[in-house]
Amino acid sequence: MKGLVEIRKKKGYSQLKVALDLSISREALSYYENDKRSPDIEMLNKMSDYFNVSIDYLINGKEFTKK
Repeated sequence: MKGLVEIRKKKGYSQLKVALDLSISREALSYYENDKRSPDIEMLNKMSDYFNVSIDYLINGKEFTKK
């Protein structure tokens, strides 16, 4: 989840802050960021709202564009 790491760092948030705000463990967030685990759709929606970016951005690091 390329965009997740990018947006977290851009906002200056630590893994611990984001994890606490999203009610997950720091380890779970780390697994998401390192592609060791994938969040479910509910968590993707929560992260999308939290960072105010699209789910596509969280996953790919860029907004969706039509081809």
